[in-house]
Amino acid sequence: MGKALENNKEIYRLQGLSCTNCAAKFEKNIREIQTVNDVQLNFGASKLTVIGEATIEQLEEAGAFDGIKVLPENQRVKEEKIPFWKKAENKNTIASLIFLIFGYASMYSLGEDHLATIFIFALSILIGGFDLFKVGLKNLTKLQFDMKTLMTIAIIGAAIIGEWSEGAVVVFLFALSEALESYSMDKARESIRSLMDIAPKTALIRRGNQEMELDVEDIELEDILIIKPGQKLAMDGEVIKGQSSINQAAITGESIPILKTIGDEVFAGTLNEEGSLEVKVTKRVEDTTISKIIYLVEEAQAERAPSQAFVDKFAKYYTPAIMFIALLIAVIPPLFIGGDWSEWIYRGLAVLVVGCPCALVISTPVAIVTAIGNAAKKGVLIKGGIHLEEAGRLKVIAFDKTGTLTKGTPEVTDIKVLKGHEEDELLGISMAIETFSQHPLASAIIRKGEEKGISLNDYKAEDFKSITGKGAKAIVNSNLYYIGSPNLFKEMNHLPTSIEDEIKALQIQGKTVMLVGTDQDIIGMVAVADQVRDSSSKVIQKLLDIGIQKTVMLTGDNQATGQAIAKQVGLSEVKADLLPQDKLETIKSLREQYGKVAMVGDGVNDAPALATATVGIAMGGAGTDTAIETADIALMADDLNKLPYTIQLSRRALRIIKENIIFALGLKLLALILIVPGWLTLWMAIFADMGATLIVVLNSLRLLRVKE
Repeated sequence: MGKALENNKEIYRLQGLSCTNCAAKFEKNIREIQTVNDVQLNFGASKLTVIGEATIEQLEEAGAFDGIKVLPENQRVKEEKIPFWKKAENKNTIASLIFLIFGYASMYSLGEDHLATIFIFALSILIGGFDLFKVGLKNLTKLQFDMKTLMTIAIIGAAIIGEWSEGAVVVFLFALSEALESYSMDKARESIRSLMDIAPKTALIRRGNQEMELDVEDIELEDILIIKPGQKLAMDGEVIKGQSSINQAAITGESIPILKTIGDEVFAGTLNEEGSLEVKVTKRVEDTTISKIIYLVEEAQAERAPSQAFVDKFAKYYTPAIMFIALLIAVIPPLFIGGDWSEWIYRGLAVLVVGCPCALVISTPVAIVTAIGNAAKKGVLIKGGIHLEEAGRLKVIAFDKTGTLTKGTPEVTDIKVLKGHEEDELLGISMAIETFSQHPLASAIIRKGEEKGISLNDYKAEDFKSITGKGAKAIVNSNLYYIGSPNLFKEMNHLPTSIEDEIKALQIQGKTVMLVGTDQDIIGMVAVADQVRDSSSKVIQKLLDIGIQKTVMLTGDNQATGQAIAKQVGLSEVKADLLPQDKLETIKSLREQYGKVAMVGDGVNDAPALATATVGIAMGGAGTDTAIETADIALMADDLNKLPYTIQLSRRALRIIKENIIFALGLKLLALILIVPGWLTLWMAIFADMGATLIVVLNSLRLLRVKE
């Protein structure tokens, strides 16, 4: 029984989680439930994982201090969009402001010590600070010193020494700062919420002869989805009927629709533009690409980035230190140098208020949540704050060649006819033999022949035989023909020097040359090359422009092919003739030499190198689970253009996190210095704290504006 309880894992969505301190307290309260073994709270995603057993009532009771609502993960709840000023806590803030204004009016007409003035200010304090005091006083009895405890002590202290107006201003400004922090955090979280709303929750499916509308959770593998023009796809699958352009922007960030025909893969959350489609479901709802993206984005936000770990550690010692300093300031001058108790207690209270670590604690998570959410919308999946920060520090980027810098599909570039044959005839003979071959170069020749309208009915191959590692031979239209590498014909002793020179010239251009001939003569040659992506040279130039020191290509191809492609795209260096383990060693030596190195590959055969690099970046993550799982960052589209954007976003995030930490600490330090000569009033202290929190959040939200 105990073992079953230990393994019981439930995931919940949270509503009303307002601040990082509240999140920590909520988590602590849940841990105190007897039947709970472990709990993980993801503040950025408003998500709770409970290992053990707890009812929703117990969890909501643990979060009652902050009005947190707990919902099962798969329960569909339409979250009400309550306008900012209509929320209960914000109504209290507005009421507190109204009484504050009346209080100041009474103060100027009746005097500061008049009973009516004190009563109005006290009303303002009680209405605006009711929730704050409830938590603060409870914490005080348990000797838990968080932000709300500090504020409660400061406000009660202000009332005791007769600073009613100051106390009312502090309550109002604190309530306002809480409301603005909550609003800003909601803005940052919207990036995830919008991802969750991408795919429809129901779909029209056909089972046997029946058509029915079903919830996505009830759709099974092999069900047939019926997709009409203008509809979004609810599930991942394979097209089995029809053809249409699909806008995949939600998954890959690419706004140009892609034509999908029978046999093509399609993704949940993408938009069918004009044709009707029938799609066979290939993944359950929890395994769809969009579900994986949402899960990974949420987990990424929960993962502590190095700077966040520093802030959390610092804040742990910082709050007790502030309380100790406040106590010393309030007590030492009156006791030892004859200071006025009322004046120095006031200054001690100002230290408590200004010492609130709100801005510091929120400085990193809000920037990371915003950056990762922005990237996900653009089709870049960053799997954690640590990878976001590391990408901003990269010095060297290594690229796999095939499928990354090149298209990965070879094309015929040159056809040269020798001895009295036509070009179409040479291609027809080649096609007939290569029809039986599995080699990638064979498919390039067949595609070229089909483009030129050559029919295989005119060229029939018989007695096909593969010559391992060199080529193949077959009888075509009663004659025996060979097709293969220059070495094959060298062995047959008829490779003239003039032809060898032509072959070398083509090889220097990065082309693979195949000769066609009989056992007596060579009748022609076909050159094939993997075509460089149109975007490659532009992307490499952009990377060098933004300060990447070195771009390296890693390829299993020969040096000549590697050099030709490197020259074409503008790379700094080429490492050729590499096996997968050689790529791994190369990445290790680059890390020793330069420190921070990224590897960009397709995520399948490059897995070891991707894992060894500081940051592993996979191309075309939407099509391969391996890419999403192996890499630290996945470019969901098969598009290198997202790479410079990702690095710039990471650098901007790093800069903003540093600015936030320096600003939050700098402002605190300045305020503490101003307290000693008595220049800092209580309301100025809270204003400084609120201002710092607000500036840190607004500064982080600038990451939403980073463009491609």
